[in-house]
Amino acid sequence: MIVVLAGGVGAARFLQGLVQVVPQNRLTVIVNTGDDRDFYGLHVSPDIDIITYTLAGLVEETHGWGIHNDTYNTMQQLTSYGNEDWFLLGDRDLATHIHRTNLLRQGKTLSEVTENLRLHFGLGIRILPMSDQPVTTHIQTPVGLLHFQEYMVKRHCADEVQDVLFVGASEARPAPGVLDAIKDAEAILIAPSNPIVSIGSILAVPGIHDALHEASGLVFAVSPIGGGAPIKGPADKLMSGLGIEVSPVGVARCYRDFLDVMVIDEQDAHFVGQIEDLGIPAVATNTIMRDSEAKATLARNVLEAASLEF
Repeated sequence: MIVVLAGGVGAARFLQGLVQVVPQNRLTVIVNTGDDRDFYGLHVSPDIDIITYTLAGLVEETHGWGIHNDTYNTMQQLTSYGNEDWFLLGDRDLATHIHRTNLLRQGKTLSEVTENLRLHFGLGIRILPMSDQPVTTHIQTPVGLLHFQEYMVKRHCADEVQDVLFVGASEARPAPGVLDAIKDAEAILIAPSNPIVSIGSILAVPGIHDALHEASGLVFAVSPIGGGAPIKGPADKLMSGLGIEVSPVGVARCYRDFLDVMVIDEQDAHFVGQIEDLGIPAVATNTIMRDSEAKATLARNVLEAASLEF
């Protein structure tokens, strides 16, 4: 079994490559839920949905989230009533959130709802939320404490980052199966996701960091930073706001307690020495996932670095 720690778009694209190389029934994905939030009375789990839709072949590839060719009639009607429209949800996507919210109100856990959706979409991969308890990522800014979705989507990452808080993390527990998956894994892959808010939220759940430190399988991370900028998302603003170098070296430092190998982009090969000075072997390869072939090649290169054959 291979375990992948995952955020949203970058992780989903990495998984598109991985499932071309590894049978889905040998993969477990532990997904960030720190971005979850209620919108219009509905529980939205953005990263879980991005991964589910992407692997089901439904995602809107142009931006990496939502359902392809969705319509927005419900949102148009909601805004006509005076509701805000900064977080757009398509009609078919809204059906997912209605279904999830109904099941949660019936007493189902987020893990059970995620499994229900996985089976509905016919996926063989195991998808686990990091926790069934609410953990919400907030960004401390000069204008106050903002939920991550408000910071990123509504305010377009325009505010200075002063701190990142994972509200509720100390009271949360890893979702059922999370710790066992890490313990039993042949390898743990940290997807090219934001190290601060996507992977950082997972690590904030008590027990997960220690499980990675004690894991018998090697832990590999794919850098989401290439050429001094994130492949996708606001990782640079968050890292620099927290005083972390915006480079693969900075990413490696985020994971150095448990990381065995760092995979970085070939344009950043000059950082290999600095990463290895941290005691972490580094591999430079092409990490830019422009198409299906590039995604599969990256997955093969990471597995080769882990000495795993499929």
